[in-house]
Amino acid sequence: MKQKNLNRRDFLKTGTLAASAALFMKFPHSLFSQTDQKTKVVLIRDSNVLDANNKVNAGVIQRMLDDAVKNLFNTNDAALAWKKIIKPYDIVGVKTNVWSYLATPRELEDAIKKRILEVGVAEDKISVEDRKILRDPVFRKATALINLRPMRTHYWSGVGSLIKNYIMFVETPSDYHHDSCADLAAIWNLPHVKGKTRLNVLVMLTPLFHSVGPHGFSPDYIWQYKGIIVGTDPVACDAVGLKIIEAKRKEFFGEKKPLNPPAKHIELADTRYHLGTADMNKINLIKLGMKEGILI
Repeated sequence: MKQKNLNRRDFLKTGTLAASAALFMKFPHSLFSQTDQKTKVVLIRDSNVLDANNKVNAGVIQRMLDDAVKNLFNTNDAALAWKKIIKPYDIVGVKTNVWSYLATPRELEDAIKKRILEVGVAEDKISVEDRKILRDPVFRKATALINLRPMRTHYWSGVGSLIKNYIMFVETPSDYHHDSCADLAAIWNLPHVKGKTRLNVLVMLTPLFHSVGPHGFSPDYIWQYKGIIVGTDPVACDAVGLKIIEAKRKEFFGEKKPLNPPAKHIELADTRYHLGTADMNKINLIKLGMKEGILI
C-alpha cells in the first residue's frame, strides 16, 4: 500500500521509472544482491584524517575515498574507477545526511562531487541533498545515486545506517518506524530508487556507539575511528559497520551490551528483501590503512 500511494505523487510523473528501468539493465540488481561470490567491502582508515578537534583533513579524505574505490573496482586509477561508477550523461543525486550532531562531513561530500564532475557530469546535473530530495529537481530526474552517511546508534532502528539513509525517499518516514524499522529495505525497491545506487559510503570517522532517546547524542559516546566503509552493497557495508559498533560497545562497557532496539533491519534487508548480504561469512572485507583499534 505504501508503494501504491507514493506512485501517485508528482515525484514519479517525471518519467524516472523508465530511466530507472534502463539503468537497472546497465547496472543489474546482482551488484547489490546475494551471489555465489563474496561481496566485496573496503574498510579504509588513516590516522591523519582528523585533527584533535575532529576536523576533517580534505586531502586525506579524498585520498581515502580514491584508494577505496580503486580497490573496490580493481584498478590503480581513481579516475578509471569513477568512470565505472558514473557516466558523463548521468544525473546524479548524492544522498547525504545532515543530522546536526553528526552530519556527513562537507569535505567528503566535496571529494565525491569533485570526482563526479571529473567524469564529465555537468554541475547542474549533480545535487548533494538530504531532507528535500523528493522536491529536489536533480533527484526527481536522477539516473544515479551515491549514498553516504555517518554510522550511529538510533532510537528507532538500532543504528542509523546506509539502508536507513533512504528513508527520506518516502513522503512519511514514520510509516517505516514500526517493529524497529524492520522494513527499511522495502524503500530500496520503490521505482524511483531501485537499481540506481552506484556506490555506498558509510562514514566511520567518529561513529556514535551509544545514545538514549529519539535524538540522543553525547560526545562521550563517539570516538576517532578514522575510517570509511565503501561498497556497492549497502547491506554488507552496514553489516561491517554494525560489527564495529558492537565491538566498541563491548570494549567501552566492559561486557556485551546489545543494542536496544536491535538493528534488525540490516539482517532483514538480506533475508526478507534480498537487497544484499548481511552474513559476514559472505563478505570479502578488505582492510586498508591503519590497523590499530580496528575492532573487526
